[in-house]
Amino acid sequence: MSYISHQNWLPNGRLDVLLIDSGKSLVVGELKVVEDDAMLMQCLDYYDHVNTGIETYARMHPDYGIDPAQPVRMLLMAPSFSQALINRCKWLDVNISLFTYSCLELEGSKQLVPVFSEQSIPSVLEAPIVHRQDDRLNYITDPGARALATSAIKEIKDMWQGRTSVDPLKYAISMKVDGRVVAYLHPRRKNFLISTYNADEKWTPYPIQSDDDLATVQRLIRDHVERRSKNG
Repeated sequence: MSYISHQNWLPNGRLDVLLIDSGKSLVVGELKVVEDDAMLMQCLDYYDHVNTGIETYARMHPDYGIDPAQPVRMLLMAPSFSQALINRCKWLDVNISLFTYSCLELEGSKQLVPVFSEQSIPSVLEAPIVHRQDDRLNYITDPGARALATSAIKEIKDMWQGRTSVDPLKYAISMKVDGRVVAYLHPRRKNFLISTYNADEKWTPYPIQSDDDLATVQRLIRDHVERRSKNG
């Protein structure tokens, strides 16, 4: 990063420092000697002015090769930053960097050496994807198979009322009894599968195409829950 100018008077205040990075982007810098939350808004004002007149700045400083097509950046530098300022930065759609600094005195001299450290800005968490049971069931295009899958979920819930939970997942529907998974329903276009424990307690998928298929799987689930209850 290279220095261009400092203490430039703008219509909305005095820009502390103007820099250019290795990618030929202008960097608007705001420096403080104490922690100051107001510096973020100050720098945003200067950023707005520079960003609006980016082509003018490129003509004013031809020796630096400023690329007006590159996004303007912001740089805040202070001894420390409050958590409130850091949190605000993560919501800005701006390339912004935070640097803290301290000064060390060299042994045997009065010379002060600044030490800089970049402060990370937390990423914005993506909104969790909410899966819905109807979406999973509607993936089944065959009306009869979809009705049978709906009935399968209801009947398994009715076996252990108050103890069963049904949770839609990305590609399946989880069925739990007493908080433990006993089966997964896997929708297909023309039918569906139910995976559960067989008589040997091995996890096994079963295609469901009829009421008889469903009754067989329901019996396996019931037997598994009973064995688990006996074994604690």
